[in-house]
Amino acid sequence: MEFRSQPFIPVVFASDINTYSVARAFYEAYGVKTRVFGKFPTGPSYNSKITYFTANPEMDKKEVLLPALTEFANKHKKKKIIAIGCGDSYVATLAEVKDQLPENVIAPYIDFSLMDSLQQKELFYQLCDKHGIDHPATVIFRKGMDPAMELPFKFPIILKPSNGIQYWEHPFDTQEKVYTIKNREELAKVTNDIFEAGYEDSLILQDMIPGNDEYMRVLTCYSNHEGRVKMMCLGHVLLEEHTPHGKGNHAVIITELKSELYDRVKALLEELNYVGFSNFDIKYDRRDGKYKFFEINTRQGRSNFYVTGSGINIAKLLVEEYVYEHPLEFTTPKYEHLWLMVPKGVAKKYVYEEENLEKLRKLLKEKKYVNPVFLKGDNGLNRMLRMWKNHFRQYKNFKEYYN
Repeated sequence: MEFRSQPFIPVVFASDINTYSVARAFYEAYGVKTRVFGKFPTGPSYNSKITYFTANPEMDKKEVLLPALTEFANKHKKKKIIAIGCGDSYVATLAEVKDQLPENVIAPYIDFSLMDSLQQKELFYQLCDKHGIDHPATVIFRKGMDPAMELPFKFPIILKPSNGIQYWEHPFDTQEKVYTIKNREELAKVTNDIFEAGYEDSLILQDMIPGNDEYMRVLTCYSNHEGRVKMMCLGHVLLEEHTPHGKGNHAVIITELKSELYDRVKALLEELNYVGFSNFDIKYDRRDGKYKFFEINTRQGRSNFYVTGSGINIAKLLVEEYVYEHPLEFTTPKYEHLWLMVPKGVAKKYVYEEENLEKLRKLLKEKKYVNPVFLKGDNGLNRMLRMWKNHFRQYKNFKEYYN
């Protein structure tokens, strides 16, 4: 593998596929190694040849992250340090401390107060209503409310926390990322489990939109330092993970070239004067022909390499704007590309719609696909054994959890 000296160093926080996808984008565009700060020595970035990895179990806390980033920046004063969070807690911390960082650190984030409000799903739906962006029918459920309350939609329903950061700070045995609630008895049990674990914020109860994973979409955007949207890339999700903690994580995505959604989302982001990456989860509702928005992530999503794979390298957006101070032109993807985090056999087995399956097979045959964790040359024995083990475990995971 070849590396080049650059006037900047990417520094990313977390340890999952998000960090590796960002590091790979920087390597492919500029030949640089990325410094990764994560909680635990695990994930695709650990023992990678394109990263330096530092582990600390308290890394997402302000009193640990700020000194670590400050010390690193002060050791490299002649370079720009591009700080990127790859999980909600890291992004929130970077937004909170960005004004305390050394001058050579670039932290492309909105103010913490706006970020904190956007990460509350309850407030996001209010913004959607204002901008004519559709979302599922929703009821806000708070601690102390009666689970036998009347709902404007029928069971089964979807339940998820409004505040994802606080939710994962209070683990319990049956904790899931998103719940499908079959009846009132289950609603009473799950809400009780969540609040008994210590979670204090609101829960979101939603109408369950019919349709399998193939009705899902993901939209990734980038807004410059002036709050103008400069990149939008829509992905058609064909398959998601179904394990309890991974439920809803993307597993297969094909880039879509055009979208009727761009204008309304662009208007929302620009009214907020939003800065940096944003990521939206969406589902097509065949009952009324509308695309329903679930949430905004105030960062690039964990599947962000679907954007880089479609010809829009996300590292270039940051470097061109903040390091070289070049104006960015508005861009959308120019060609279809397949992103997948599961074996080809899993994708072919669990994608059902004939049109989608045909497109999947075509892109595989034409070799227009990528699994971002497998980069040619990044093949150290320890790392590759872990990656292949996780990769082939998906056969078992889908057999056990997909329904």
